[in-house]
Amino acid sequence: MSYKRYWLALAVVVVGSFAVLGAVGRKMISQAPPIPNVYAENGQLLFSAASITDGQGVWQSIGGQEIGTVWGHGAYVAPDWSADWLHRQSNILLDRWAQRDGAANFQALNPDEQAELKARLIRTTRANGYDAQANRLTLDSDRTAAFEQLAAYYASIFANGHKEYAIPQGALTDVGKQRKLAAFFWWTAWAASTERPGSHVTYTNNWPHEPLVGNEPTPGAVFWSIISFVCLLAGIGALAWWHASQEKSVPSGPYPERDPFLGLRPTPSQRATIKYFLVVVALWGVQILMGVLTAHYGVEGQGFYGFPLDRYLPYAITRTWHLQLAIFWIATSWLATGLYVGPAVSGHEPKFQRLGVNVLFTALVLVVAGSLAGEWFGIQQKLGNLWFWFGSQGFEYVDLGRFWQILLFIGLVLWLVLMVRALRPAFKRNSEDRSLLSLFLVSSIAIPLFYAAGLMYGQRSNLVTAEYWRWWVVHLWVEGFFEVFATVVIAFLFTRLKLLEIRSATRAVLFSTTIFLSGGIIGTFHHLYFAGSGAAVISLGAVFSALEVVPLTLIGYEAWENLRLARPAEKAPWIANYKWPIYFFVAVAFWNLVGAGLFGFLINPPIALYYMQGLNLTPVHGHTALFGVYGMLGLGLTLFCLRVLHPERRWKEGTLKASFWCINLGLTFMVVLSMLPVGLMQAWASIQRGTWYARSAEFLQSGTMQTLRWMRVPGDVLFAIGAALLAWFVLGLLTGHSYQPGISLPPVSSSVVTDEENSSLMMSR
Repeated sequence: MSYKRYWLALAVVVVGSFAVLGAVGRKMISQAPPIPNVYAENGQLLFSAASITDGQGVWQSIGGQEIGTVWGHGAYVAPDWSADWLHRQSNILLDRWAQRDGAANFQALNPDEQAELKARLIRTTRANGYDAQANRLTLDSDRTAAFEQLAAYYASIFANGHKEYAIPQGALTDVGKQRKLAAFFWWTAWAASTERPGSHVTYTNNWPHEPLVGNEPTPGAVFWSIISFVCLLAGIGALAWWHASQEKSVPSGPYPERDPFLGLRPTPSQRATIKYFLVVVALWGVQILMGVLTAHYGVEGQGFYGFPLDRYLPYAITRTWHLQLAIFWIATSWLATGLYVGPAVSGHEPKFQRLGVNVLFTALVLVVAGSLAGEWFGIQQKLGNLWFWFGSQGFEYVDLGRFWQILLFIGLVLWLVLMVRALRPAFKRNSEDRSLLSLFLVSSIAIPLFYAAGLMYGQRSNLVTAEYWRWWVVHLWVEGFFEVFATVVIAFLFTRLKLLEIRSATRAVLFSTTIFLSGGIIGTFHHLYFAGSGAAVISLGAVFSALEVVPLTLIGYEAWENLRLARPAEKAPWIANYKWPIYFFVAVAFWNLVGAGLFGFLINPPIALYYMQGLNLTPVHGHTALFGVYGMLGLGLTLFCLRVLHPERRWKEGTLKASFWCINLGLTFMVVLSMLPVGLMQAWASIQRGTWYARSAEFLQSGTMQTLRWMRVPGDVLFAIGAALLAWFVLGLLTGHSYQPGISLPPVSSSVVTDEENSSLMMSR
């Protein structure tokens, strides 16, 4: 069968999408908010452009996006520093002006007088006095005084600690660094409240919501949100029409009487991947522990049930580790699956493949251990000027220092080399699965390629530049091409089990990949609406992020198909051996619809994200999509590979069943009982009073919000129990306690099998 039209469609989508992403991104970076030298009215230099850039480095070195947020990106306990500075500065100016007019403060004025000062504040704040030729900005005496007052306030927070913000005492004590940090916070607030030249919109598209300075949603945010809803409905209708028009493919059968993997002896490199899967479970356990500590800091900001935990593991470190470990264990499960599947696909075990797998494992351990240790030392200010290279870069999901980042990239390249070596013999055969193999190879190449995007910004890059490339890693690497890779791997596993025909699987994978990437690549812009971008980012991000949701509307069909594959009564009894790995794939489909679809689209339209960015509705989407989709997928792939290592032995499934339901119900309770209501209440507060209030200690430390935070405990406990049960089950596959006594299915060949015979068996199956 020819797949040329599928490949052509995929090529058009990928090339066209990246052309748009690159062109608009280049314009976005070139039009980033300027970084000026700032002077007082008397000509005195308050702080230089270099100080602002240095201040960004100070912010990154102490945790960056793991301590509060800037422009809405980061952690959720401390304030958004841009919104907080802007609101406090506005109140300082209003009070100074009121006092100059003889009043005690702004609140003592009558409504007409207040309205007059508010109008003055809007004119003063939004006016762009930047001199591009001299790279100079002059502040009047009132704004200069406001800066000095706020610089002292924030210096006190980071030096003395702030319980409600989970900032420990001594987080930043260097006076020079404190002033530079204040200069950076001032710059982020200035960019968020100053209109671009020739425009009535600020550099951040009027974000955050701050009525005092006239920051309201732009017309474009409203208009393109409406268009995105129309595109979503049109896309759903078109996809449903197409799906209804297709001839339904019914598996032909009869299915194999015995497991096609039965009798195959795992190759040395395949056996070497077992330790990867053990590390996956171990890292997941540590990540859960860090998540528990991170969540608890929201209710007890400087300790853990009275123990002064922040002296040893402050919030910035626990959250950094929580996010980094999630990336590490999920990526490890997928990479290990690729290493396992490679020889199974080609029927060939290259020379020294096992050595390569072991070397890669050593590199993985080095990167994980080294980066986590470096992040601790860096955030604790123990690395000096080496923080960027060996500590924490301070950006969510790519926190690890540049040295460790480069090592990880080298490891991914080594992984790609191992994959190509294993797959090469398969390409020499003119087999029916050549197109599926080609997509497998393309997605494998994309994994190290798109991780390299994280190397495109430097230590002193403008925040806009860093954010643009960071989202290439988070959205395109994690959410994009890793998912394509995993989809192809699952298709290969099912075709090797003879549960799917190669032709239908290839056609389905190529089509779904094209549909997914048609919205997914340009949809990256929905993360950048308010990150110093222009109007084009809002329009493109709104439309294409809506199209990302379209294929998820048929996810129930995928889930049903996976359930059918798990029903032995309709096919063959041996399929029951793969029931629970397949059930994890079904959970992926469910959370794809709920986490990526419903909760993703809840915050994706510009008008929604304008009020919700930086609030707890973002981690609702993050937990249900990152773990619910990619984490569940990683666990399913792990279990599948562990299953085919010994297909002749039957599992004791009680523990696995309990684990599956505890994990899924725990995640559900975690979201429904706590995170979702907290996020919705924050969104209401943001709409009513402003972003600053929704993130303030005044609001977040109220009795109702504290109760809702404590409501995470039942879900967290249930989830942790599920994880512990899964770890016990996987450990039992090594010790034998997870297998039923005896051997249920005898192997079809003797225990002595040559590598040539083993390869022949793999190819024939």
